[in-house]
Amino acid sequence: MLPAAILFDMDDTLISAYSRPEVAWTAITAEFSDALHPFDPLDVAAAVARASDRFWSDPERHRQGRLQLLDARTGIVSEAFAELAGAVQGKGTPPSDLAVRLAQRYASYRDEQMYLFEGAHDVVDEFRARGVRLALVTNGTGAAQRAKIERFDLEHRFDHIQIEGEHGFGKPEERAYRHAMTVLGVDAHETWMVGDNLEWEVAAPQRLGIHAIWHDVLGEGLPSGSPVRPNRIIRSLLELLPDR
Repeated sequence: MLPAAILFDMDDTLISAYSRPEVAWTAITAEFSDALHPFDPLDVAAAVARASDRFWSDPERHRQGRLQLLDARTGIVSEAFAELAGAVQGKGTPPSDLAVRLAQRYASYRDEQMYLFEGAHDVVDEFRARGVRLALVTNGTGAAQRAKIERFDLEHRFDHIQIEGEHGFGKPEERAYRHAMTVLGVDAHETWMVGDNLEWEVAAPQRLGIHAIWHDVLGEGLPSGSPVRPNRIIRSLLELLPDR
């Protein structure tokens, strides 16, 4: 049976955006190997990954950071530099402007690598043609998310577009889902949420009675011991279509 409405996440659900950050940082530190000397680029990438995990695992820093991404990433790289300098005496600390340059390069690198997932337009268009109400519910700043929406031709495909930076609230706040459902004129029991984040697009909407579908973009399955249990797991958006 088709739902009355579907709430779609955007980043790493409809478009490949931020998965595998460790791969991105490894590529970027390799580009900056001369500037990072005497530190090994792989050691820098590993330190950035650790600092990033600490930063983004803090809910409050996560909320602030996703609205000020350049500042957040610069702070993460600076923290990684400080860790390396403390661990290896005598090598000093890379110059502060280098943290800014790495953070800026990370943003441009991610932008270069971004692409629309296979079938994304077809799936959204098919549900719309069948009368399903559609909302795009995404966190982040208005300018950054609007640029992606335009780049990947998404705006006209949705009945409602809800961006955290434009509305003043975002996932996993309850009102993010409630507001979208109110705009679409639907109740939780007749709504699907589709996304890649187990807390924001599965656990939180499930608490409201929404049918939560996890897009396992990396194909790795649920993390060991995960308490979150999606109503459904897909590896491709095309699996959502009723005839698949």
